[in-house]
Amino acid sequence: MGFHHKVEFGGSASTSAASPTKACQRFLAIAVLACAALQAWAQDRVCLVVGVSDGDTLTARCGEPGNYQQVKVRLSGIDAPEKRQAHGERARQALATLTFQRWARLDCQKTDRYSRSVCNVWVAPDAATNGPKTLDAGLAMITQGMAWWYRAYAREQAPEARGQYEFAEQEARARRAGLWRDADPTPPWDWRRARP
Repeated sequence: MGFHHKVEFGGSASTSAASPTKACQRFLAIAVLACAALQAWAQDRVCLVVGVSDGDTLTARCGEPGNYQQVKVRLSGIDAPEKRQAHGERARQALATLTFQRWARLDCQKTDRYSRSVCNVWVAPDAATNGPKTLDAGLAMITQGMAWWYRAYAREQAPEARGQYEFAEQEARARRAGLWRDADPTPPWDWRRARP
């Protein structure tokens, strides 16, 4: 009992045991299409940052001239103070300094319940603004003490990124950088929960 497929040797074809069934062929076709769709969705895009709403949300303009698409982006792995929260405006300004009117590479993993693309955002560092986009804006926000590492979503990060974000937050706390100057800053998730 076996499958049959054609094997060609030197221009002659022979039949041997091993041809996939129709169900297997359909499964493989669906798997290939699903992988292609996922790859297209997950591809990095280089976009111009045209707005910064708060310390973890920005608006980017992607695409070609005449065919632009506005993309609302939630930075992956961080949670910054809300606008009306202590340090909220400083966090927004810090993200704007890092990203506003700069080209950014967006590595998007999913869309959240507010229809924002959840992305790692990479920009060129100040020392080489026209160079490669190697500065992780989320990690920079944590390093400056302008955002928390969002532990609730840590499982969505690669192990290396989790370690970097956790270490950056510990270092910012130890240096009393940004919001860590306060004795006991309120995390944004607690602040939001207190204001339904």
